[in-house]
Amino acid sequence: MRGLLVHEWIEAVGGAERVVDAFAEAYPAADLFGLWNDAPERYAGRRVVESAIARSPLRGRKALAVPFLPALWSHGLRQVGQYDWALVSSHLFAHQARVSGVDPARQYTYVHTPARYLWNPELDARGATVLARAAAPALRAVDRRRARGLRHVAANSRFVQRRIRDSWGVDARVINPPVGVERLTAVDDWSTVLDGHERAELESLPQGFVLGASRFVPYKRLDVVIAAGRASGRPVVLAGDGPDDLRLRTIAADSGVHVTFVRAPSDAYLAALLQRAAVYVFPPVEDFGIMPVEAMALGTPVVVNAEGGACDSVQDGTSGTVLHDLEDATLAEAVERAARLDPAACRRRAAVFSTARFQREVAEWTGIPIGGRAA
Repeated sequence: MRGLLVHEWIEAVGGAERVVDAFAEAYPAADLFGLWNDAPERYAGRRVVESAIARSPLRGRKALAVPFLPALWSHGLRQVGQYDWALVSSHLFAHQARVSGVDPARQYTYVHTPARYLWNPELDARGATVLARAAAPALRAVDRRRARGLRHVAANSRFVQRRIRDSWGVDARVINPPVGVERLTAVDDWSTVLDGHERAELESLPQGFVLGASRFVPYKRLDVVIAAGRASGRPVVLAGDGPDDLRLRTIAADSGVHVTFVRAPSDAYLAALLQRAAVYVFPPVEDFGIMPVEAMALGTPVVVNAEGGACDSVQDGTSGTVLHDLEDATLAEAVERAARLDPAACRRRAAVFSTARFQREVAEWTGIPIGGRAA
């Protein structure tokens, strides 16, 4: 039986792309469909179909394309081919896909989040524009109506499960995403694989530092990482890059905290930083949160926000601590309590989020055996 893997659009990096990678590995005979494919080498050797938008000026222009997407997802897959089952990865409108020949009972939808700038604009600045606010009521009505026709829905966290229920009125099961802990644990000491410059910079960092690592954008709340360092009396390392760089440097200069910025570290250098940190602090409200699991896989305890999907992975008092507010006393206590936790317990917790576990749960949910075809 022929299967189709569906994703919003295919990019070179991204947490949602890791999910599609795991789908593609589990079902090597399945074709793929995305609005456009900006990483043609990612699934080399297999059929990847793009939508009509990929051949228009709207290619890659996500905000401008939004008004056209509901109609495209409803009708644009008719020319892709005939399939017997479909596995859909959705973080915007892909869950609205109607695949030719696929009975709704054989379409399985994995939801990273309902569209944040429609349903939770307070978490996504794109929803605050005049155009977005004007279009949102009609788009929400269509989104809810089509989502209620789905038979099989899985959410990537309990947090997203609740948002699906609140937004669409649909019940979903939870299947936490794959994190790729196997790659991280394959190297005992990541500092040994760094180049000379990276290793020298790593060795120059102060002992016992608190780490924040992400793209430098306001919603990642890296200012809270600086506050956690100030409250706990620990130095801070911020790793990443992005438009919030100057603001963060200003906050750091005014904080009285020893803050080191590591711009755009390589994957190996980021792993070494996670491994060397005393604590990884992750304050944003995320749908799931891959970085906390990566930190735990390397034996580093984490501090996470009580709101959001990171609470699915972090066990308070075992592999990290959970913040219920951002007051200095709370931050200090959370950092110091986390720093005393057992690295081995962190690694054991992270092992739960392997790719193999994810693929096994997806196969149980869909009834499509790994490496095989639907019965």
